[in-house]
Amino acid sequence: MNHKIEIIDVLGSEMETFLFYPNDITAAQPAPGLILIQHIPVGHAGIENDTFTLETASRLAQNGYVVAVPFIFHWWPKSEDIQLKRSRSRDDWMVADMQAAYERLRRDDYVSEDIGIVGHCWGGRGAWLGACHLRGLKACAMFYGGRIQQPLGEGLQAPISLAANIQCPVAGFYGLDDKSPSPDDVQEYEEALGNAGISYEFHRYENAGHAFQNFPMPERYNEKASEDAWKKLLAFLEQNLKG
Repeated sequence: MNHKIEIIDVLGSEMETFLFYPNDITAAQPAPGLILIQHIPVGHAGIENDTFTLETASRLAQNGYVVAVPFIFHWWPKSEDIQLKRSRSRDDWMVADMQAAYERLRRDDYVSEDIGIVGHCWGGRGAWLGACHLRGLKACAMFYGGRIQQPLGEGLQAPISLAANIQCPVAGFYGLDDKSPSPDDVQEYEEALGNAGISYEFHRYENAGHAFQNFPMPERYNEKASEDAWKKLLAFLEQNLKG
């Protein structure tokens, strides 16, 4: 994997950020950038132990993107229980994390002006949230992100209520057997984007549940749905970041 790790300060907290580069990249021909927001890792894993996120970032880099992966759980020690991190996460902290990753890509000589955001599960929700707040994004792709109708953090707005703030095309990928988000939840997402006049494309997969791309978990992985979603994702990104 052609990558490096940098530490970025976010509101006084040190955030590990993995940066992946295409093998043949040059400053003379910069590549589009992507912020990849991770899912909830198993156990106490940081990014370095999150096989799915690392392989996803590497695959995106192999397809011509500079990928920044911010460790959005840096607010707590890595040894802290992931369920505690999940219960105490805040949307305003996540927005600060994504903004820092976005600014890091914008400063990179190997990155063009075209930057998008992608996320899975927890990160799928984060991708929607990021698209609501990061000005200048050119594309947002989210995989099976739930709880978009609920805010994380007292006094904050639910991400779905911020749909009108999105300024880029959106792609969504969902399993019809998923419970969070359920098909009804996804219908609400679609209505929110449509009512806000946002260009979007949603793809739904039969016999696929939550985390159908998560190949390290055979009980969830659906190869057929996953590979079809990959093809559609790359076509969406190429159209909006390379076109």
